[in-house]
Amino acid sequence: MNTASVSLGTSVSSQSRFMQLALAALLGTFIIGFVGFSHIDAVHNAGHDNRHSMAFPCH
Repeated sequence: MNTASVSLGTSVSSQSRFMQLALAALLGTFIIGFVGFSHIDAVHNAGHDNRHSMAFPCH
């Protein structure tokens, strides 16, 4: 029986990892800022209810 190993090249460069982290932080900041300071009641209340459902203190 012959088995072949396949290398998928899962090595990630440090520049690519930095870009992923930077974009995730930017997206998270945008979402938190938009939801937290939104003047649209439905958006703010949805975020508020979501925090309560995850037992995350928000008051």
